[in-house]
Amino acid sequence: MNNPPASPKRPGILFILSAPSGAGKTTLRTMLQRTPDFVYSISCTTRQPRPGEEHGKDYFFLQKEDFDRRVQNGDFLEHATVFNNSYGTLRETVLDSLDRGVDVLLDIDIQGAELVRATTHEKIRAAIADVFLMPASMDVLRQRLLKRGTENSEQLAVRLGKAETEMKARDKYRYNIISGTPEDDFQNFRAIMLAERQLSRRLLSD
Repeated sequence: MNNPPASPKRPGILFILSAPSGAGKTTLRTMLQRTPDFVYSISCTTRQPRPGEEHGKDYFFLQKEDFDRRVQNGDFLEHATVFNNSYGTLRETVLDSLDRGVDVLLDIDIQGAELVRATTHEKIRAAIADVFLMPASMDVLRQRLLKRGTENSEQLAVRLGKAETEMKARDKYRYNIISGTPEDDFQNFRAIMLAERQLSRRLLSD
């Protein structure tokens, strides 16, 4: 009797999620985190926690001196400064998951995504599946930011100006999702995850 074929295996996929501030990225990420078939890579940041955010759950909140030391040590896969605060993704935690065949979700801005794409690490480059969440319009984005109520008028203008710049980078992403309801965004992202997991080039056999 012939032995059954070996079950196909694959390395982990590195899902990157980017969006302008206020486009619904945090809501989408929170909904995705309720599904247990990937790990969320927690970023390091020097900014202060927002109400309800927890150290080690939403971010690793670091002092600037600690963050800078990690930069000097080359610990980050990517790092960037946004609105005078630093953010970074630890390389080894991402690689460990990918090596074990575990998918990883990165919630990073366009600067960080560009740095990840530019990495010379072949395993990481091959793992990337990047997604840009687009607001339906600038007016919708403005209303979402106003509803959030975390910026004054000057800060709001800065964020809207930055959003226009960020939206020009959408063509660099493999996928674009036009944001609708939170459930629409969730279903569209999950469809992308399912499709990426079925790609022939990702499957390996012993």
